[in-house]
Amino acid sequence: MSAPPDPAAPPGPPAPAGPAGPPRRTGDRPFFEVVLSQRACRSFAPDPVDDELVARCLEAATHAPSAENRQPWVFVVLREPDRRAAVAELTRRAWREGGRRHSEGRLPPAMLEEVDRGAETGLAGAPGLVVVCGDTELGLESTLPASVLPATQNLLLAAAALGLGSAMTTLATLFPAELSAVLALPASVRPMAVVPLGWPARPLGPPHRLPLSQRVHRDRYGEPW
Repeated sequence: MSAPPDPAAPPGPPAPAGPAGPPRRTGDRPFFEVVLSQRACRSFAPDPVDDELVARCLEAATHAPSAENRQPWVFVVLREPDRRAAVAELTRRAWREGGRRHSEGRLPPAMLEEVDRGAETGLAGAPGLVVVCGDTELGLESTLPASVLPATQNLLLAAAALGLGSAMTTLATLFPAELSAVLALPASVRPMAVVPLGWPARPLGPPHRLPLSQRVHRDRYGEPW
């Protein structure tokens, strides 16, 4: 049995480019490189993602903290085209019935255009969707977000570490009954987020973040960091 990879080791050379996307890394990347470069991907190459890579992302997700260590998360991985299409259609419906109107004037034009493409066609183009849910039989409904959302963040970071594109979306969850029906969820399980997974169709630029000086205070609000 070979030794496990060293998470502190530098990333390996890029893998050969796929038929529809940029060069892909197959080795683990250093933690801070991943955290400081992770961003939403809304356009995916059609190439499939191996179950082994998806499983690595999900294993990372299940190592998130949770209230009372109840681990109330539930993940439904959608591979079947019809089910993925049904979730993508719920996303489009939510976007067209109010999501876009809500974002107009709040997002810069270029970002609005990108989000619009993602809602209209990007989710449908992802080769895999992970619907992240919370089980009310394992955790209090009021505390589910405190457990499920950290797991979702771990999933996003793991995807970035493996060179995959991902994004956290919630538009489809605005129709919980319809989404639950697509997934055949029991009554105790609440859908909370949809994460598309796939190889990015194009290289992702660095995320745009405000400097610490605008968001961090020392001891009390208004004292600069």
